[in-house]
Parts: sequence; structure tokens; C-alpha cells
Amino acid sequence: MKFYFLLFLIVTGIYAQAQDPLGGIGNRFRGIKNAGSGNDSLARRNKYEDSVTITYRYLDTLRAYKMDSSINDFTKYYPIPAEYNYLGNFGNAAQSYIFKPRMQAGWDPGFHAFDIYKYTVEKARFFTATRPYSELNYLLGTRSEQFIELMHTQNIRPNWNVHFSYRLVNSPGIFQNQKSAHNSYYVTNWVQSTNKRYNNYFILAANKLQNTESGGIVNSSYIDSVDYARRDYIPVRLGGSTRYSADFFNTNISTGNRYADFNVLMRQQYDLGRKDSLVTDSSVVPLFFPRIRLEHTIRYSKYTFEFTDAAPDVAYYQTYYALSGGSANNGFLKRDDWKEMVNDFSIYTFPDSKNTQQFIKLGAAVQNLSGVFDTLQRESPLELIRDREKKNFYNIFGHGEYRNRTKNQKWDMMLNGKLYFTGMNAGDYEAGASIQSLLGKKIGSLMLGAQNVNRTPSFIMQNPISSFYLMQGGNPGLKKENITHLYASIYQPLIKLGLVGHYYLMTNYTYYTDYYKVNQYNSLFNILQIGVNKVFEAGKTKQWKWRTEVYFQQVVGGAPLHIPTIYTRNRIGYEGKLGYPRLNIAMGLEAKYRTNYKGDGYSPVLGQFFYQDDQTVQYKLPNIAAYLNFRINSFKAFVRAENLNTFRNLDGSWGFTNNNFAATDYPYPGLLIRLGVFWGFVN
Repeated sequence: MKFYFLLFLIVTGIYAQAQDPLGGIGNRFRGIKNAGSGNDSLARRNKYEDSVTITYRYLDTLRAYKMDSSINDFTKYYPIPAEYNYLGNFGNAAQSYIFKPRMQAGWDPGFHAFDIYKYTVEKARFFTATRPYSELNYLLGTRSEQFIELMHTQNIRPNWNVHFSYRLVNSPGIFQNQKSAHNSYYVTNWVQSTNKRYNNYFILAANKLQNTESGGIVNSSYIDSVDYARRDYIPVRLGGSTRYSADFFNTNISTGNRYADFNVLMRQQYDLGRKDSLVTDSSVVPLFFPRIRLEHTIRYSKYTFEFTDAAPDVAYYQTYYALSGGSANNGFLKRDDWKEMVNDFSIYTFPDSKNTQQFIKLGAAVQNLSGVFDTLQRESPLELIRDREKKNFYNIFGHGEYRNRTKNQKWDMMLNGKLYFTGMNAGDYEAGASIQSLLGKKIGSLMLGAQNVNRTPSFIMQNPISSFYLMQGGNPGLKKENITHLYASIYQPLIKLGLVGHYYLMTNYTYYTDYYKVNQYNSLFNILQIGVNKVFEAGKTKQWKWRTEVYFQQVVGGAPLHIPTIYTRNRIGYEGKLGYPRLNIAMGLEAKYRTNYKGDGYSPVLGQFFYQDDQTVQYKLPNIAAYLNFRINSFKAFVRAENLNTFRNLDGSWGFTNNNFAATDYPYPGLLIRLGVFWGFVN
């Protein structure tokens, strides 16, 4: 029934195109390119009465971006980035193959394995739209995997926009106890006064992430046994022998992680400066040139991090976590709760009142933190803990920023810094500088930058009060991590070539050595990364394309860090119109490969990836997918057959059973079929 419903949507999208709502939307933002401010676009209409012009920006950026309507990269519409390694099922814990250390100073609760599925304040978008616009996105995968994303934005007035987004990820998985059930939503609101002196930005972002944890399959050799051709029969270490369920509404997680957060932010700005106006034949447009801006930002956030096991296997927790004292009749629970309140006051000065993209900003903030933790975990580690203890913390920090985007739009410079004066993270700091340039269509774009961060290790790694700190003893006395990051990127549009380089210099690197033990590598070491992306074209109309991305990375020094030396992604196929002016189609093969390496293990209770030096996690063959993507006006459809590389003959039985592994005892699935419909509407 679901297949026929989706088929009906596709056919409807092809033949019922009475409007062209995205006709004016630009191509993908690439390199260093100004997409235009879009602030006065409401005064104009496209030549099509039913068209829409949309731009958006982020809270702490000046540049306006256009919506992306390209179809050559499915991952732009999918929460898992192409370079990420996830534990076998859509919605499971994930980490990047391309090493990316955390570059934020200050308080960090420490749970990041599910970050890619979250809506965050930093990613919230503020739109400007000529007409109300909505998107309905639906993806259906093998074994009832479902991904739903809804979005609506409209300008109630030219100076007032509202936006709402909702996302659902629900996937039972191929193997036992892999189920994910994630829900997220956004509300943003932007209002500017008619005299352009006052701006109000409001963000509400909330996430509820639920993921069943299996602990991995009991024996990796079962993958090559014909007795376990039915993958949901392979026994796993956690959660018992539950079978596959396609119940869309059942989101119960009996063994696994439940993470939830709720974030509300409001930013108010008031400008002091000079009024002016632009007089035309039919109207007077008010203008305002600021010299001083006063800004207040208040943010309230609530976080819950929980691992639960309704019927724990005592032997598992004794073996991997050295926990004892419970029984199978007692539930197992670990939980940290946090509340955060930040009050931030800043002042801007604009050296050139006619260029609001050049300014100096200075500010100070007070961060109040309240945490609630299990207090009796040492006395009875495998019992349900009901007595909890509350602790209060605070931070006071200052920050500054200089930005200058030149009037000719060719140069974009930024300096920023943050210093924690006192409190829980006293002595932490961030400093950064970057310069970007759009040198022209023939020369291309350039970016150069540098960062230095001095940060306290994550709370669960360095503070024994956390419910997830399972090492015996007191405070481990970890030193602050220090990371220097140098980077550069170049993009040449004529030959469609991009180069990127990253250099990290690190000391006091903090990591997990196994399922729960924390260690710190105090010696200095460095990491070099070089990336190349290139588009090769063939044919008279250059519609046959090979898109390749290759990344090389190397750790220099004896650091306890394993990363793949080479990661590459290649897409080879046809991109064109097949003679139909309204049709855009992309079809072909995609292959992803990384060199074999001793990949990180995974700790289900802590939700953390950890360093291991015993087993090599092998790619038997590159991951291969066939795809057919097309767009007709605002209607986009994606059809994918993934993991074609798993096809083989196993003891006389043909099937997709030659699985690659994401981590030790965490295999990727066999054949996956995904069908997605992404549709935009002008209301």
C-alpha cells in the first residue's frame, strides 16, 4: 500500500505541474559567493505570478543564502552526511571518517554520537519569502524505514517572517535491537520595526532522540554463516531477542539511549544612527544607517541524557563496565539532567554606517548551569537509582568580533575571540581569524583561516559526579585540551576543481580507552588532511559526469588515534534533461570507500566511541549504490538501491550477505531500497 501511495505521488508530480514555485531559486552555494541580501525582495514579484523568491540566513551570519534545488547529491536532503560512519541503521550513533575535533571552549556535557540528527540553534534559519512556501518531504526505505520532514515559512509582513519545521526519523533496522525513533522541531520568528532600528529574533529548537542499543552482534563470523541469512536472527549482546516490528507508532525503547533537549533563544537588537529615505516615483522607502547597535541575547536550554535497560544482563555489565550488585529483575538506569541559562549583552560599532557588514562587536555573558545526577551509583551500580543530587555551576565570559565584508563583495574578513574569566571553565578560550575572497568566475574563490582553542574536557570525562563517569576514584585531574587549526580552501569554477587542507596541532588529547575508562595523551601531535573534489565531464553537452572526492589524512606522532588514511566518494552518471525542458535528471552509480583501519569501538551505556588497537575494521568492497533522481519544477524524487556490493553466493544461496562493518561487531546491512519524494508548494 505504501509503495502504491508513493507511486501515485510521483505520477502526480510529473503530470500535475500547474505552477513553478522554485523557478527563481539559484543553484547550490559554492565557494565564496554572495547570494544577495534579499531584504527588499518582497517589493518585487517574479514574472510568474505563482513563483516565489526565498533567501535565508543564520543567526550569527551576515550572508543571505538561496534555497538549493539541485538533485545530484542525495545526502543534502538526508541527515547522515556522506562522510559519516554510522552503526548499521538510519538513526544509530555516528561519527565522521574525516577527523573533526570539537573546537568549542566552555561547558560541554559530552554526548555527541547523535548530533547529526538534531535541530540546533546554530542551524536555525531565518527566511525572507515573497510568498508563503511549504515543503513536504517523505522517504521510505527497506523494512519500514521512514524519514519525514515538513517545513513552512511565510512573511506575514515585509518585515516579519515566521518559520516552522518538523523532522521524524523512524527505522526498525535489519539486525536486532537497532531501532531508532527521533523527533525534532523548529520554530523561528524574525521581526524588524518599520523604522529599521529594532530587530527581534526568536528560536525554539527541540529534539527527542531514542535509539535501541544492541551492543553489537555476538560473533562477527555469523555474517558468513548461511544459518543466519535472516539477519534479525543473529544474536546480539544487549536487549534480548526482540524481532523486527514495523509498527510506526511504537517508539518504546526498552534498552538504549534517550536524549532530549529543549532550547529557547531570543535576541533583541536596537540601532542608533542616521535616518534617510529613498524616494521613487510611486513610494518612499525608509532607510537607516546604524552607528551603534545594542544587543541582548537570552537562552534557556534543558537537556536529558539517559541510558536505560529494563531487564539488564548482569554478566554483560560486569564484563564490559565492571559493574555488579544488581539482578535481571532490577532495571538499570543512568541519567544526567541539565538546565542552562545564558544572558549575553553586546555592543556593536559600525565604522562605515553605509556598510553594516563591517563592524566591531564586544560582549559579556553569564552562564548559569544546574545539573541533577545519580548519587548512589557507586553503592549499587546496577540498581535503579531514585535518590538524585543537584549541583549548580556558573561561567562568566567575554567575547569580541570584527567583521568586514567589503563593498565590492570580494573580501570577507573575520576575527573573533572568547575568554572564560571565572567559573567552572575558567581559563578556556577560543580565538580565530579568517579571510575569504571571491576573485572572479575565472580565478575562483579562496579561504584562509586559523583557530586556537583551549578547552576543558567534556563533563562526563572529567567530573566524577556525572552518572556516566564509571571509573573508580576521584577527579582524574585532566588538563585542558589545546587545539590549533590551520585551514585553506580553493575552488576554481572553470575546471570545477576544489582543494582543501587542514592542519591540527593538539596536546592533552582526551579519549576513552575502552567502554568506560578515560585517559589523556599529554604529548604534542599533529594531523594533516588534504581533500580534492573534481567534476569531470564528457559528451557533446557535457551531461555525463564523474564527481569525485578524495581525502587524505595522517596522524604524525604516537597519539592514540586511528583514522582512515584515504576516504573517497565517487558518483558517475548522467545529469541532464533528456530533451524535456522542465525535467532535470541525475542517474548513475555511487561508490564510497575508505582504507582499512582499526576503527573505534562503541560504548552503548555512555554513547561514546572509544579507541581500540586490537582489531582492524575492514571494508570488503566499496559501498556501491545505484540512483535515479529527478526534478520537475519544485517536485523532486530520489530512488536508490544501496549496498549492491554485498551480493554474493553463500554456500549455494545468492543474496546480499557480504556485509561491510562500521565498527567491530557492528555490520552494515545488505541491500537497501530507498524511495523519497520532496515537494515544494507555493501557498
